[in-house]
Amino acid sequence: MALRIAPESHPEKAISTLSTTHSEFGGHDALRYGTRSIKTEVLPGHPLESRLNQWEETQWELKLNMARQAYGMHAPVKMMMEKSIVEKRQRMPLLPSSNMHLDILMGKDEMIDYEDFLNDPAMSVDSLDLHATMEQKLNLRV
Repeated sequence: MALRIAPESHPEKAISTLSTTHSEFGGHDALRYGTRSIKTEVLPGHPLESRLNQWEETQWELKLNMARQAYGMHAPVKMMMEKSIVEKRQRMPLLPSSNMHLDILMGKDEMIDYEDFLNDPAMSVDSLDLHATMEQKLNLRV
């Protein structure tokens, strides 16, 4: 139960390439994930990189710990329940969603981030075919 403001610096010792391999052949999928670099696989990442990857999780844990100390055990349970409810998408897959309710719960509604001006739906490369998207979501492909 540490009230940590910034995450600990634990650079990854080994980098797994399983997430970038093709499931059938086990080779690196260069078309989807770019060219493979041996340097990034051998050298550990920068300590700041691991801190930035864990930043939001650490801030959320700090917020939960402070709420528990101030209001009791019910406050973080309620906050986690609200977060799990608003994280579920109830819209059709093609309709745009701003996730404003999640931003309010996480305290991001008062910040201007790159997602606010670079997340233009007109520039999206996602499929606009409603039927194909629903087939993929409901696993109806033959």
